[in-house]
Amino acid sequence: MIEMPPSEASRRIRRVALGDILYRSARQHGTRCAVVDGDQRIGYAELDARSSRFGHWLLAQVGAGRQVGMLCANSIDMVVATNGIHKAGQVWVPVNIKLDTAAIAYILRHAEVSAVVVDEALLAQPELAQVLRELGVPLVVTMASAGAGGTTLAAAEAGQPDTLPEVPIDQDQPALLMYTSGTTGHPKGVVHSHLSVTTAVLGDMAAFAYTEQDVVSGWLPLFHCAQHVLAATACAAGACLVLSRTFVPAEIAQLVLKEGITVFVGLPMMYAAVLADPAFRPASVRQCVYAMAPIPAPLIAQIAARMSDNILLATGQTEIYPATMSFRPLQHPGRDANYWGTSLVTCETAVMDDEGRLLGPGQVGEIVHRGPNVMLGYFKDPQATAEAQKFGWHHTGDLGMWDEGGQMLFLDRKKDMIKTGGENVASVKVEAAVLAHPGVAGAAVLGLPHPHWGEAVCAFVVAKPGTAQDEAALLAHCRERLGGFEVPKLVRFVDALPATATGKVQKHVLRRQFEQLAAEAWAEAGTAS
Repeated sequence: MIEMPPSEASRRIRRVALGDILYRSARQHGTRCAVVDGDQRIGYAELDARSSRFGHWLLAQVGAGRQVGMLCANSIDMVVATNGIHKAGQVWVPVNIKLDTAAIAYILRHAEVSAVVVDEALLAQPELAQVLRELGVPLVVTMASAGAGGTTLAAAEAGQPDTLPEVPIDQDQPALLMYTSGTTGHPKGVVHSHLSVTTAVLGDMAAFAYTEQDVVSGWLPLFHCAQHVLAATACAAGACLVLSRTFVPAEIAQLVLKEGITVFVGLPMMYAAVLADPAFRPASVRQCVYAMAPIPAPLIAQIAARMSDNILLATGQTEIYPATMSFRPLQHPGRDANYWGTSLVTCETAVMDDEGRLLGPGQVGEIVHRGPNVMLGYFKDPQATAEAQKFGWHHTGDLGMWDEGGQMLFLDRKKDMIKTGGENVASVKVEAAVLAHPGVAGAAVLGLPHPHWGEAVCAFVVAKPGTAQDEAALLAHCRERLGGFEVPKLVRFVDALPATATGKVQKHVLRRQFEQLAAEAWAEAGTAS
């Protein structure tokens, strides 16, 4: 057996570190545009220099290996600061800026941050400013006006060296602490290493064939794992990332045309919104990636006809850095919108029963993964970590099944599977049927308590503008596509569905809002309805 304990020199030569991605890309693509933010542009060399300067400031101010919080909207400053944190070997703690103040305060305290990077506009909010004052840690203000007080990002960079900070970084060292959406109780803090995120970046670059010729969209928030890994992958490829802080369909459509976007990544509702304009036919787009929810076949056809026929679904979650699986709907016309396809080379996927046995084609169980892109664990929660990692696999909480062709069919979140009258109903199957109706713009399906059926299938529907809210027609449409026990027993049209910052529907909010209404409906109609 060969034994070669690595020396310090060997560790530095062979290290895997997120900050090195930008450093190396700048050496190769120094003059290329790295990020576009409105009228601002920054090249790779300048982005590398600025982030290195901020990394040196962090090391001088808070020392090595500390957690650094971030409250920022998409911007060049955010990209600079994030890379500076990575280069300094600190732990990046991005916080969803759309959370309420109490949730933000919980995350920053639970994460034990030693500094916070915050946009000037957010710091101007009195309640949030009070939370940050009570933390008593250094604040770095981004997107700051000329007369901004405190330490601005520009002031932090001033006088610092442009060189890459020489700090020891181990590949298994924590690189980021990202909090889940927290649909029940407090959010969990997910710890990822430099290796897990770098592996995801390299896997995505290979699987989706990104190159320095690409111009990649940045409509999703950078504090979310999907947009962060996309930004890091664009950086590794030497591509250009085009940022936006809001999604206004007409403005995004113009941005696609102006900047020559080649890779459009968005939620299904984003595609529907830009394609609502029949004149939107960008010639530059070579790839369309969607996530978070399935896209019905009619919308897939529109994307193929007017944007690109290179369409793919990418899956993943905060705990296992995306992407994990990919599905190309046009290559599998016989498979419905809820297929997840096959694993990327960085990830092994299986279906497991509750006793830890791996299941074969046609057998329903929990989707589990293993690979170097899996999290280290949940911060300060060993019990939840052990539960997520039992039987030597990462447990997703998703139910799925391999088909005979080796493609993964996603059935539902374990917690969202509806049990009605002794039958199991996958909420996503019903959602797919509802979404196939031409008058439906959005839908969420969940089970609500029913005195006779145990749970009843309930659909909450957003109608397309200018279309009638016709419950009878929608139910008739569903009966043509679903079994009798799968057809919704309650339909409610709503103006909008509650969603996270990345468009994931918050079914727990709908459940709280409509449980009582549903109970009253059952009582009025009779329990067997």
